Amino acid sequence: MRYERGVADVMPGTSEALLAGLDPEQRQVALAARGPVCVLAGAGTGKTRAITYRIAYAALSGTVDPAHVLALTFTVRAAGELRGRLRQLGVGQVRASTFHAAALRQLNYFWPRVVGGRPPQLIDSKAGLVREAAKRARVRLDGTPGALADTAAEIEWAKVIQVRPDGYPAAAAATGRSAVAGADNLAAVYAAYEELRRERHLIDFESVLELAAAILIDSRVAAGQVHDIFRHFVVDEYQDVNPLQKLLLEAWLGDRDDLCVVGDPNQVIYSFTGATSTYLTGFTAEFPAATVVRLVRDYRSTPQVVAVANQLVRSASPLAAQRPPGPRPVLIEYPDDAAEAAGLAHRVRTLMTAGVPAREIAILVRVNADTERFELALAEAGLPYVIRGAERFYDRPVVRQALVLLRGAARGAAAGDSSDSLPDSVRHVLTGIGLTPRPPSGLRGAASVRENWESLAAIAQLADDMHAAGPEATLADFSAELTMRADLGHAPAVDGVTLASMHAAKGLEWDAVLLPGLVEGLMPIVHARTAEAVEEERRLLYVAVTRAREHLCLSWSSARAPGGRGGRQRSRFLDGVRLQR
Repeated sequence: MRYERGVADVMPGTSEALLAGLDPEQRQVALAARGPVCVLAGAGTGKTRAITYRIAYAALSGTVDPAHVLALTFTVRAAGELRGRLRQLGVGQVRASTFHAAALRQLNYFWPRVVGGRPPQLIDSKAGLVREAAKRARVRLDGTPGALADTAAEIEWAKVIQVRPDGYPAAAAATGRSAVAGADNLAAVYAAYEELRRERHLIDFESVLELAAAILIDSRVAAGQVHDIFRHFVVDEYQDVNPLQKLLLEAWLGDRDDLCVVGDPNQVIYSFTGATSTYLTGFTAEFPAATVVRLVRDYRSTPQVVAVANQLVRSASPLAAQRPPGPRPVLIEYPDDAAEAAGLAHRVRTLMTAGVPAREIAILVRVNADTERFELALAEAGLPYVIRGAERFYDRPVVRQALVLLRGAARGAAAGDSSDSLPDSVRHVLTGIGLTPRPPSGLRGAASVRENWESLAAIAQLADDMHAAGPEATLADFSAELTMRADLGHAPAVDGVTLASMHAAKGLEWDAVLLPGLVEGLMPIVHARTAEAVEEERRLLYVAVTRAREHLCLSWSSARAPGGRGGRQRSRFLDGVRLQR
């Protein structure tokens, strides 16, 4: 049934033109405009293109009203990318959001109307409250490095799988998890944490989802309003959904089935956080009438890179490379960790000399602590690098400060008569809060200083790029561009080699990817003791490999320290890898 103000009536032929730019499988996704749809999308197969074009086609053909569509994903950056693409396709009315952002808006709206009083205050970090909870429960957490963070992570896991404090010991035992302070002590801290949170009228990110779902389940009026607004749902990265998110999604859906999910069973790498691929793999059992489409045409990587990926993860639907052939991936053994770091720094220089920009090169490690040796090697080689962490770019205090100062400078420039170029004007502002011509020296001890510099340098680089594209651009234009990027979650990039963990690289891509440390104990990680855990490690390496467009380097070292015994074994995952020319 067509909604009343069909855009297709205003823009005849537009919807068909959209289909012309899709491959056969993507076209099949776009045409499945209603009802339950499951898209199994391999790495690099254009899943974001497929789902955005599906939404746009449904809207422009008059099948759905875009104002009633809710597109859900897991990161602010991904949600921003969805919004940006949908705007370009002429359907900016679609709401694209993370689960948490959508739930928080609804919670803040309905709480005074359904529960009464002011909504609880959201806490950004559990650390402080966990520390207090440990004292209340008389459990010592400060004796082991990382104990506070590990305890907070265990509480998060318990909450997303809907396990209460008294049920934690049994749940942990059943899944092979081990808390730093022991299961019983963790349960006591968890209980005290929940008590403190309620006493102080606070909510964490898990409570946001839980309470939003509870309001919709308990209040017919609230559910009716939400069901009237949101009638069509799209969920990206469905393999990463956890039980709490599934509970909320079911509350949003009600008794309807207009749900399109997109995911890849081969990219399940977050089960330690409570995510489960069961909802993706069991979608047709839940919705027997579902349309299932498989996207296997890989547009990101060369055939040589795709061949490595396919050998790592044997799939019933292997990736089919669509790009022309590229350079052969390399497998390198080094005598020790220092030699590996120096060797990869040399390889980075070779790539840059051959024309690959530094920002298009990434070194991805299994654990964050392993980046330090590559920081040192790159610094000694005089090569620029950036460290990609978990904190969102526009949430960093120095970035928020820079945006405020740049807005003020833009107002001042509009009132005055400045003859400075845009790059000079931006650097003048940023110099006052820590930007220097060269990056600060030092490694881990000055990590925050380095991150602040990288953030400011990225903003300055964006000003250079904007000026190069349009020399007439003003500070006001630049400030507006930054505001738009903050809304979309698009962070500017400094021109340096990316150092990141494999988990943090999910959803990103580079021309060249270097994967060091591929030894038993790191890949798979020593904590992966079950067959299921080992297979998740294999999938993590698959994700890391498929970040590469052209150049791929896999490496390991037989000893940790120079002169040490070469007793390390290379990763078992490399045994089946045969490199294609």
